[in-house]
Amino acid sequence: MSENKSDHPGVPDGASRPAGTPSSSTPAPTGATGPSPGTSAGVPSSSPAPSSPTASPSGEAAQRASTDSPDSASTVTPGAVPSAAQPSAASTPGELPERAPAGASPRIPIGEAGAAGAFAPAPAAHTEPVSTGEGAAAQARPGAAPPGFGQAPDFTAHHPPPPGAIPPEPPRYLRPSDSAWAVFGRIVAARARQLFDRAGQRITQRTLRIGVSARIFHPEPGAQGLRGKTLQYLEESIAHWVMSRDVIVFMIPTVGHQGMLHPSNIRLRDYAKHLDGLLLQGGADVSPQTYAEISPRPEWPGDRVRDMYELELLHEFVESGKPVLGVCRGCQLINVAFGGTLYQDIASDVPTAGVHVSEHYDQHRHSISFPEGSTFASMFPGRREALVNSIHHQAVKNLGRDLTVEAVSAGDGLIEAVRYRRAPFVVGVQWHPEFHRAGGPELLDCTPLLDTFLRSARETRF
Repeated sequence: MSENKSDHPGVPDGASRPAGTPSSSTPAPTGATGPSPGTSAGVPSSSPAPSSPTASPSGEAAQRASTDSPDSASTVTPGAVPSAAQPSAASTPGELPERAPAGASPRIPIGEAGAAGAFAPAPAAHTEPVSTGEGAAAQARPGAAPPGFGQAPDFTAHHPPPPGAIPPEPPRYLRPSDSAWAVFGRIVAARARQLFDRAGQRITQRTLRIGVSARIFHPEPGAQGLRGKTLQYLEESIAHWVMSRDVIVFMIPTVGHQGMLHPSNIRLRDYAKHLDGLLLQGGADVSPQTYAEISPRPEWPGDRVRDMYELELLHEFVESGKPVLGVCRGCQLINVAFGGTLYQDIASDVPTAGVHVSEHYDQHRHSISFPEGSTFASMFPGRREALVNSIHHQAVKNLGRDLTVEAVSAGDGLIEAVRYRRAPFVVGVQWHPEFHRAGGPELLDCTPLLDTFLRSARETRF
């Protein structure tokens, strides 16, 4: 029979009792240094406690919890605990307290904890004592640690997952016939597709880079200073016309001439490799020597040096599959590059032709028409004729191989635009589209021509 058996068998020890029911033992008042009258050390008193609010365990706990004293608050424990659980206050310092009865919770007096430096060791985890009475069930005190808490883990024990934690069937992305290598192969293929998609996005979203052939200013005989040097330049309007579609423009210089002060291994094919398209701008006449003819007038020698430079540049871009757009002289050079010839002077060679050049330069204009079935007819829908400027005294004579006519002069039938059939986009126009916007709304809006050229450049970057 346990010593802390309740005087009321029907009420478990530590539970609330009916009002007016005396407890078989009362805890010693807070701060007491000896046993209360009528109580021997370590033996619970059998006399009822005086009727005082602080005599009951719940009243004492409320009073201790309401004070600001750390020592008082440290002794508050949940539930009512018999005074027999406390060690005798009459024990001398250094003497171990008398063992509490079985099932009692250990209590450390405030005075001893303070004397030990206010850092008394925490009591071991405990549970509510199990009543050994007949028919009593094991009950755990509220807030106590679970059984076995603080014990060393048993690594040899088997703890299977709870039911339902593992799916009964394999994931849907796995096939019944899948092996480890098959799954690994699909992972590698998916990763490769992701890398290719990212690379494709970088290529398609990158800003276009269009190269423009250079005009060449040759040194004048006997000139000094800048006029005694070879200059390479481009006309501002042609660069701004291309840049109006958010495109980066690069002027391509000549390379590989003998007697260069600074030799280089860079060739024109390197520009064709790294740029997305080529624009051949206007300028000096094409030399008659380039298409195996002799100039009838010494004042029309053309620019043989520029011809060789631009012909090589044109063929490099065509072989690379990059688009080419020729303007004025560029249109004539495309015709010559594929075996065609030119009228060296329209007024002398075609007396019945209209005027195609005047002192007004870019202000001079005439009408053109688009042949039935030409790409220009679909590029400019709803228009069979248009007004363009005219700044050229030479023109296409014999059409080169694999070239088709895209536009002709409305008055005299001279060829005004050509296209090479064996390439995605190799087109030449005899007028200057970069001057049309400044010429007024009556001139042909050549934005569709520029957009088609840039679209082809974007599609052929792969």
